[in-house]
Amino acid sequence: MIVLIAPEKDVPNEIEILHQLFHEGLQYYHLRKPNKNYEEHCAYLNQIDKKYHHRIVVHYFHELINDFNLKGIHFQEQKRRYVLSKEYKVQSIKSFIESYAKKLNTQYSVLSTKSFSSSFHEPEDLETCYFEFDYHLLSPVFSSISKQGYEGRGFDVNNIDKRIVGMGGVTTENLVEFDKLGFKGVGVLGGIWNSSEPLKEFKKMKRYFE
Repeated sequence: MIVLIAPEKDVPNEIEILHQLFHEGLQYYHLRKPNKNYEEHCAYLNQIDKKYHHRIVVHYFHELINDFNLKGIHFQEQKRRYVLSKEYKVQSIKSFIESYAKKLNTQYSVLSTKSFSSSFHEPEDLETCYFEFDYHLLSPVFSSISKQGYEGRGFDVNNIDKRIVGMGGVTTENLVEFDKLGFKGVGVLGGIWNSSEPLKEFKKMKRYFE
């Protein structure tokens, strides 16, 4: 499983490269653009062929699912802690979806078809989280390529029975190490977007997981 995270700041030919990656089989694209407002998110999505929208997961403005046929929504750590707090009184996946659908002013039947994921930075938090997301991003496994000073911690998650995707320092050279540590996939950012040949790097990763 490969989760590609959007570059925080737009890069040259980003949409063109993204279309190439989708064409080559990218299934999980996390749209994480903290500096873009709602209208700029819409403008970004409108540049992407609609046939690929169902592969896109949004980090911000979850209400975008009302206007675009997106794959799912992602909760960053702080938002997850708030949403799953006692104030929300979430007892089950169904009750969570019902509560959050009301917040987004959407229908339960729509939200229940979407994927739910979240970010974690401590294995203990992930393991004890009573709500099991469709998949969980845990970082930093190895030192980040895109963030200076973000040192890897070599998390071993073999004993955690959840679908966990490892992030931090992902390259075509260390995919086997993520396997050994118990991860079900990788979340990659710098390993693709910082490459002079992003399509070539993605193809190598895809072949590995196939």
